[in-house]
Amino acid sequence: MAGEILIIDAVATNRIVLKVKLLVAQYRVRLCETLAEAKAEIDASLPDLILLDTAIGKDAVSAFCTALNADERASLIPIIATGGFTTPKDRVAALEAGADDVLSKPFDDHILQARIRSLLRSRDARQELRMRDGTRTALGFAEACSEFTAPTQLLVASLDDTLAPDLGYLSQTLENVQVNTSAPESITREPIKKFPIDLFLLDFRAGLSDDKVLFRILSELRSRSETRHSSIMALLPTNARHAAAMALDLGANDIVYSTVAAEEIRHRCAVLIQAKHEADALRRTVESGLEAAITDPLTGLFNRRYALPHLSRLSTESRKNGRQFAIMALDLDHFKTVNDTYGHAAGDEVLRQTAARLQGNLRAVDLLARMGGEEFLVAIPNSDVVHARKAAERLCDLIGGAPFYVGPDRQEVNVTMSVGVYLSDGTDAGEKIESHGALVNAADVALYAAKSGGRNKVSLSAA
Repeated sequence: MAGEILIIDAVATNRIVLKVKLLVAQYRVRLCETLAEAKAEIDASLPDLILLDTAIGKDAVSAFCTALNADERASLIPIIATGGFTTPKDRVAALEAGADDVLSKPFDDHILQARIRSLLRSRDARQELRMRDGTRTALGFAEACSEFTAPTQLLVASLDDTLAPDLGYLSQTLENVQVNTSAPESITREPIKKFPIDLFLLDFRAGLSDDKVLFRILSELRSRSETRHSSIMALLPTNARHAAAMALDLGANDIVYSTVAAEEIRHRCAVLIQAKHEADALRRTVESGLEAAITDPLTGLFNRRYALPHLSRLSTESRKNGRQFAIMALDLDHFKTVNDTYGHAAGDEVLRQTAARLQGNLRAVDLLARMGGEEFLVAIPNSDVVHARKAAERLCDLIGGAPFYVGPDRQEVNVTMSVGVYLSDGTDAGEKIESHGALVNAADVALYAAKSGGRNKVSLSAA
């Protein structure tokens, strides 16, 4: 579902122009003239991202960002600060105040859209981490992940294989960081040795004669198992606008131009390093001993023990944020026939492949769990009736639209799936029904309707 963006700008023309551009990109948009109006809008319903014009006033913007980041309910909302930024220190001040990114006016529309997409992806990953940690605590596993102590590994890839002075500044000012250098082609042609790299800095500020060189490096880094989770910053010439937008969409976490000051690069690196460690912490929670307690051994998905307290937290967050969410009960049709006809080993393989298909078509922030037998559960935060129905129909078609191939002889097995969807109302009025047991029951009632209606279809109910 397209995100909702809150625009805060004292100039009406600026607000209207930005709104039109974002509506074309299928975002929902709310407009505010003052920070007081913005606070009221945020209290009423959390946006997915905020565009904040710093002309409102440096001190007021700083106080607003600080207050937002201190609010647990709103702290994950990305903020893009826009403005004239007459000096490099003005940009750094906006970042230090709590903005996730800064864009100097006039800014390129393609860069704006790419920045928004990148920040929303990052927000989803952070949101998932917070949700997983909360669910782990609810399960009784309150011990937090151990603190990261090994030195952060930062690799600078530059055209002349040297370290620019402003990047040498990083090793002097970033705590517990080791900085190494490499030629760009080396990081894709040779294996990463000794330590995994936490942050890549691709320094093409001296010139980028062929954008495809940068794109190939990004694609390679994101495709390799040892680097796909690393943070990546691309440093580019000021005229590389197209390359910058494409770099963000290909997996760069951040891009900066040659005009950016060393202090800003340092701040952005610190943010990326912190985000990398948070993401590593999330993966460790799954790979630790907790995995056995909350994971279905056949499919590798979360199990009922994990899913139920997760639903309770999702319901609580939904009421706080005033956002609806969708719960789906998914059940393979006539699955006993599959086991009886092809054997239980083939049935197990169908379940594993079903899990893989579903997992590959959901976001990181969505929950997918096997509830037992041939029944799965999906929970989608921030969903409305249109998005929920489309997602359910897509998953239904995903299973029934292509056969499964099982066994050493790759025997073809055709299976369909029915989906029941319960859509919360996202308000305190739904508190009584939205215990985790009631949520699953409501989705099961909708699933029964889909089964009774002929199977291989979607049935939807709402609070």
